[in-house]
Amino acid sequence: MRTFFEPDREEEFEAAKDLLIRRCLDWADDRGLAADDLVLTAALDSRHRSRDGRLAFWDAAQVRRFLLEWIPRYVAAPREDLDAAPETLITLLRYLDATGIRDPRGATTAELEKAVAEAVKEYPAALADPYRQGLARFWAQVAIDNGVDPSDHKALTKFQRDVDAGRVAYDADALGKVAEARFFGRGPDEERAFPQPPIVLPPAPEIAAAAARSETVRRLAALADWVGTEGRPLTSAGNLRVADARELAELLGTGEQDLKVRSAAHMPKVHLLFEWAKAARLVRVSKGRLLRVAKAAPLLRDPERLWSRAFEVFFDLEGPVTGASASGWDVRSPLARVFDEVMADVLNSVYGLSDGVPVARLQETVWLACREYLMLDDGPQNPQRRKVDDDLVAALETLAELGAVELSHGLADALYLSDLGDDDEEQPLPPDARARLRAVLTEPGLLVSLTPLGLRGVRERMLAEGRDAPLVGELAEAAPGELLGVLAEHYPPEEAATELESWLAAHGGDVEPLLDAIRACPFRTRASVMLSTLVEARPDGRSLLTRLRGDSVLGPIAITLLHDTRAVGPDDLSSSEQLLLMTEGLLNLLELAGPEEVVTQLGQMAGREAPQIIEAVTQSGHPATIGMDELRRLVAEPLRARSRTLRFVEGPRPGARGRRSGHGKKRRR
Repeated sequence: MRTFFEPDREEEFEAAKDLLIRRCLDWADDRGLAADDLVLTAALDSRHRSRDGRLAFWDAAQVRRFLLEWIPRYVAAPREDLDAAPETLITLLRYLDATGIRDPRGATTAELEKAVAEAVKEYPAALADPYRQGLARFWAQVAIDNGVDPSDHKALTKFQRDVDAGRVAYDADALGKVAEARFFGRGPDEERAFPQPPIVLPPAPEIAAAAARSETVRRLAALADWVGTEGRPLTSAGNLRVADARELAELLGTGEQDLKVRSAAHMPKVHLLFEWAKAARLVRVSKGRLLRVAKAAPLLRDPERLWSRAFEVFFDLEGPVTGASASGWDVRSPLARVFDEVMADVLNSVYGLSDGVPVARLQETVWLACREYLMLDDGPQNPQRRKVDDDLVAALETLAELGAVELSHGLADALYLSDLGDDDEEQPLPPDARARLRAVLTEPGLLVSLTPLGLRGVRERMLAEGRDAPLVGELAEAAPGELLGVLAEHYPPEEAATELESWLAAHGGDVEPLLDAIRACPFRTRASVMLSTLVEARPDGRSLLTRLRGDSVLGPIAITLLHDTRAVGPDDLSSSEQLLLMTEGLLNLLELAGPEEVVTQLGQMAGREAPQIIEAVTQSGHPATIGMDELRRLVAEPLRARSRTLRFVEGPRPGARGRRSGHGKKRRR
């Protein structure tokens, strides 16, 4: 049971969604909890079609997005069903927690239930807001309100004719607002972001010490102190007086005090720090004077917090960083016009890479982005191209003074040349850019990498955007099952082993709680990858797997893993183990593809013997209670019914017809 799928893996996602809904409905029914399959479907769709795509990760932001944006835009249903949607969401969140598949990096169930209660206060207004609706949802809701089932094609066609003929009343003003919202692209759909590798950060004291060593942090604090309690006068253009700027340049050590300029705006470093301090709300302008912000005093005494604030507002400093005019429309500085988005992409590209990234390669992608956004002419001799290249280096140098990146000079790793061949169809760079890079990257050049401070800063921005950015050590307090689930789906083997050892060190080194969590997992596919992850991460993994062969609950999974890795062959298994191996395979197929596929494959592989095989499987004594119950209800019973009405043959028979077995029935309480 996976809880993360790439956007192009729709079939796998739909199968997992069906399984999760089916199990959640049964679980809720047993406990008398509200559960509506339409709302469950919408909730899982909302998480799949999000920035990170993690079905089991929920926080307050995701709760609000689902209830206040997703449902109003996409879900059409009778009003009583829409009113009950928050209850179904709570049921889903409780189910994820109860089955151990909740992502521990999200909020706790108690926190989520509180977030639902807060969102419910705004929920009726959100449902009624036409600007939050999609056109499809608007018309589907009108159809439902007029007693028409949108899934009934014949009834819907008649409804459309009635609308065209003016026989259906609807709110034309609301429709106009819905169309307006669609035109301006408002909506909760998010483009999936590329998953990031887990990173390792040094201990907190080292991070704090690095922030205190930042040259920019020192200068910003000194600038605020220089402004003082009385403030400093500004020119009519809002700049520092040249004499004051010279004094400040000497104080801050920018080396610009002897420049012959007519305006402080022409002293690049002083002007940058002046604008940076304003953007960080350390100083402010009032009535022609630059004043220190009194509320910033605690921030100025905390270098680490000051560093974070400075990094946060760096992306708003396009003009001062690139040397463009304050308006950002200087024709000589294309990068200034797309600075915040492009620089974020640059740092995201460097994130998680241990070796220095060649700046020449970043310059090619930045130029392509500027061309795309601003429709610029191509050509390496284009003066705008040279300006973009220089501006990118200036921005990286500014980040280096802040302490976010480290710049060095050397030969780029061969990795950055490996995908520049002309026959690589997946390469986003055009042929001329690849040719330039093949020449440039064979010589030493400027390299950039993120410092630990920069890694943390970029990660915090990613998390704020809803992206998945794992950090080694963040799962130390996770529940055993939640830990193994995240490691299995989101961590490469090396980082998974590191995270697991960290967790074990914090919990006495005993693997038994982890094994108990796998035993308790109701999803056989998930339990299998959890055990596989544990085995691969442990130096004694192979012997552990062999020992578990006789485990009353984990035995079938251990046998399957041993068989799949050819550690044991069919002749090494007893008849009961062979039957358990077959049963485990069918349970996995049931979860991955659904009951209809199990029935189909049994019929194709076993023919007339299928009912006997499934009967033996159901009597195998396999310990998966929930899975075995589904196998009996959704596979064995349909097979028995089919065997009474149809003669089994090898493969499909012309003219043979059968009913599809239904599941996922809507339930409410």
